[in-house]
Amino acid sequence: MDTNANRAHDRAEAAFKKKEQQLREGQQAMAEYEAACAATREKTARLRALRLARDAGLTTPPPAAPRAADLIES
Repeated sequence: MDTNANRAHDRAEAAFKKKEQQLREGQQAMAEYEAACAATREKTARLRALRLARDAGLTTPPPAAPRAADLIES
């Protein structure tokens, strides 16, 4: 009877340790996921800023319409 109690205790302890391990792994996985999301947000913001700066630099004012005086002189 004592061996049955020991086996039950060992099984319960093994199950507890397994649950603790799963909890630690879950916390680590969530931390990695959140870090990846933060890195993606930062990269997206950086690339967006670069794109907006590039687009702002490409925008040139439209050529001025020729004045009437310039047309007469030609």
